[in-house]
Amino acid sequence: MTPRIGLEQWRALVAVVDAGGYAQAAESLHKSQSTVTWAVQKIEAQLGVKIFEIKGRKAVLTDPGQVLYRRARQLVEDAALLEQGARSMAADWKPVLSLAVEIIFPTWLLLECLARFAEERPQTHIELYETVLDGTKEMLVQRRVDLAICSSLPGGIAGDFLMRMRFVAAAHPDHPLHRLGRPLTYADLRRHRHLVIRDTGTQRTRDVESIETELRWTVSNKATSIRAASMGVGFAWYSQDAIRAELEEGTLKALPMGEGGERFADLYLVLANRDYASRDERRLAEVIREGVARGCVGHAESTTAPSP
Repeated sequence: MTPRIGLEQWRALVAVVDAGGYAQAAESLHKSQSTVTWAVQKIEAQLGVKIFEIKGRKAVLTDPGQVLYRRARQLVEDAALLEQGARSMAADWKPVLSLAVEIIFPTWLLLECLARFAEERPQTHIELYETVLDGTKEMLVQRRVDLAICSSLPGGIAGDFLMRMRFVAAAHPDHPLHRLGRPLTYADLRRHRHLVIRDTGTQRTRDVESIETELRWTVSNKATSIRAASMGVGFAWYSQDAIRAELEEGTLKALPMGEGGERFADLYLVLANRDYASRDERRLAEVIREGVARGCVGHAESTTAPSP
């Protein structure tokens, strides 16, 4: 069946709802108000439905109008992704490549991968977002990045298993917890300062690896947490690969936990627009996979992808 409503009419409907009125929609679309009004009226006439109704002094969506708005919004977004994907496939390389990476991914490994990619594409501008928990998923869902490394997958977005991260509780060798000289319990931990990293999601519903204690410092950066722990002001859970240097240098030491001494998290590599990923997006993903296989303890511990 040939559609009777064009994409521009659906875009007008979405704009009226999102902008809060015909005049505002016309301004956002750079069209006249009469053009926007006609587009919505054409949808109503062609489909035989009433999209808006007047309640008080305000026009609100009818029940059929709400359904049409939701589907139209998805249609407009899909059309934009299609055009963006076509441009990416047509281009040899993209001038700017953006990626969101959960901070539990080892920084040293990430920089090694980016440096290797830069040897091949020195002109590419890299925009890196170091994210935590829901912050990574938000950037994927909002299409603000081309590539992501995340610990959980947003609904409707597919990703490939990258590695399993092993976490250990760690503190400075002279920290009071180490001086107890016995296997530790969670009750022991609750008596000492826990270093926590803040969720970068807008809702900030979770913290990274937190326990119930009033003795807590919450920071926004992994490097700050590691530095604080290395100074002896608290303890935290870190991925083993992320604090490899500190463990070797002796500024951090794994706590002798009798229970819960290690934790695990799976990381996934996600191309935000998988079907239309550009050549450089796929190449950087390949470089990251190769870097993990070559340099990470966690990869060797689990080479089979678990269920997300």
